Amino acid sequence: MKKKAILAEKPSVGRDIARVLGANQKGNGFFEGKDVIVTWGLGHLVTHADPEHYGEQYKTWRLEELPMLPKRLDLVVIKQTSKQFHTVKKVLNRQDVGEVIIATDAGREGELVARWILAKAHVKKPIKRLWISSVTDKAIKDGFKKLKDGRQYENLFAAAEARAEADWYVGINGTRALTTKHNAQLSCGRVQTPTLAILAAREKAIQSFKPVPYHTLQVSVDGGAMFRWYNQKSGDERIFDEAEAKALKEKIKGKAVAITSVKAKKKFTPAPHLYDLTELQREANKRYGYSAKETLGALQKLYEQHKAVTYPRTDSRFLSSDLVDTFKDRLKAIDVQPFRKTVLEASKLGTHHAKKQMVNDAKVSDHHALIPTEQAPPISAMNDKETKLYYLIVRRFLANFFPASESEQTVVEAEIANETLRTKGERMISLGWRQNEDEDQAKESKLPKLTEGEKLSVNHTDLKRGETTPPARFNEATLLTAMEKPAQFMEEKDATISKTLAEAGGIGTVATRADIIEKLFSSFLIEKKGKDLYVTSKGKQLLDLVPEELKSPALTAEWEQRLEKIVQGKEQKSAFIADMKKYAHSVVGQVKADTTKFRHDNKTGEKCPECGKFLLEVNGKKGKMRVCQDRECGYRKNIAMTTNARCPKCKKKLELRGQGDAQVFACVCGHREKKAQFEERRKQSKNKNVSKREVNNYMKKQNKQDDFANSALADQLAKLGLNKEK
Repeated sequence: MKKKAILAEKPSVGRDIARVLGANQKGNGFFEGKDVIVTWGLGHLVTHADPEHYGEQYKTWRLEELPMLPKRLDLVVIKQTSKQFHTVKKVLNRQDVGEVIIATDAGREGELVARWILAKAHVKKPIKRLWISSVTDKAIKDGFKKLKDGRQYENLFAAAEARAEADWYVGINGTRALTTKHNAQLSCGRVQTPTLAILAAREKAIQSFKPVPYHTLQVSVDGGAMFRWYNQKSGDERIFDEAEAKALKEKIKGKAVAITSVKAKKKFTPAPHLYDLTELQREANKRYGYSAKETLGALQKLYEQHKAVTYPRTDSRFLSSDLVDTFKDRLKAIDVQPFRKTVLEASKLGTHHAKKQMVNDAKVSDHHALIPTEQAPPISAMNDKETKLYYLIVRRFLANFFPASESEQTVVEAEIANETLRTKGERMISLGWRQNEDEDQAKESKLPKLTEGEKLSVNHTDLKRGETTPPARFNEATLLTAMEKPAQFMEEKDATISKTLAEAGGIGTVATRADIIEKLFSSFLIEKKGKDLYVTSKGKQLLDLVPEELKSPALTAEWEQRLEKIVQGKEQKSAFIADMKKYAHSVVGQVKADTTKFRHDNKTGEKCPECGKFLLEVNGKKGKMRVCQDRECGYRKNIAMTTNARCPKCKKKLELRGQGDAQVFACVCGHREKKAQFEERRKQSKNKNVSKREVNNYMKKQNKQDDFANSALADQLAKLGLNKEK
């Protein structure tokens, strides 16, 4: 009987599969058992060939040689990981191997990783597919009992390859055309350019915004209630004419307020839906300032290494009905501090609310929402970032076992001198799921008892001045929202375009959006100031240079729609790629014909030590850099790096400037301190106080125990000699 070769995406997953299947004999880059051999990639082992592969003329970047449109794109082995590729190739082609099981990540990119390896290794054997949403022992065992026929995923592979080829034809041709035309490092792409355009449109709206002053009229009455005037026709509380506002205040002077309506209604607020990747990236950015890339990286470790959460690259916020039977095991797995009390309450409630809230088969495609696995988490092995993300996922999962919170909302309307006033209040009746939330408690705004027909004396009237405000700048959290729902952020509203964007699920995918944002940073097209994102001068100029339609979110959304049709078997890959080639040809033609000039406006007086050209100063994601303006040189150096160290005076983050022994910590408040001096001060401070790491490590150990008391922490710290008081 022939063996089965199993191809995983990464070594950690390969080792887990081998252990579960009893493949204990270790080889060089694989594990072998009686019936199976498990090997793995290191992510991608195979990729598309570089342009120079298709001809000597492409070794140097020349505008006249564009566009590059090879009849087909060839695959090459990635040089840095070629050793593992040859190991995999040898395993897959062994005479005693009769079948290959693809066990890469269960998604479009995972399918591409495996199929390209199989193609380059010339493997022609029957294929089966392992499709699982977590890599716990149980999930692996269950998955191997329900292997799929590899032919079911041919369309998924076709869509994945079409996406990769489209990015090559459009991205490489557009980038080379812009770069050679303007002798500057200018990159464009079918997703990154529309994303940049969304940021630029918001910046334009902010810069062109002109604030408009207005007033609001507030009226306080006996008993403490505060009413606000509002326009009965529009519902607006703002008065844009100052004279009108003053006249209104004068009109009601000395008059009584008559209560005309008191309406109370109950409001039920269910727990928020489970996380998909984008929603968790947004939440992590808002709460902790994590970038989308940081969140995804930590989630991958929670999924692959700790086996604490399900597959992270999901776009669904619901679960399929077959998972209901696993709820009991998942609750048991998270029955640890600080969730023990909540888990007990959730277990008593059963699955009634959970099924109603979380389960929707129609809204689950390849993968369900992010939830904890049935395997107890190794909290002590997680770093701070992983722990925080894991806690978010667990809390959201638990919240959905509880009923909706219930509140009573009261709207009171009144009349004064034939003008209308209103006030609102809310009181909680039942916290429901909110009772277990650390930071999301419902806020009450109670009203004094008011009855219809009641007349009240006015204590005070006040005109409050305000101004209309421009739209907020994007941060990473809101930019992810804009990529997911770009129609809401477009300057011109078009019903057809909006429908296309909605059907396509926005621009990019949940798996690629983090990389797109990172690429905008690394290309110095955007920069960060605080949490806000700004388009750089280079980014603004790039948008003036690229063809108009390449900036359109609708175009790339339409392409995403077509890729999904390939998955569904409703469109052929060949037709899509033919159109991409035509489009790449059009982009190059428009760049060649354009007469707009690119100008470096960030040149410094410092010359590049490699080629002698003047360096450019740019704001990288982690601080200031100087880079060579010559694209072929590529020299760069850091000159200032934002750190997590805090200023002793104003507590803001310090910037590390300079090189070598001359490095200095500097703050916007003017504080400056040599690096050596700073490190000595920090060392002395550490000797006096308990470090955060020491406390956190001790807390994690205590969380494993049933009971936790602050006195235990104090006792332990005393034993360690770490108490603050000496």
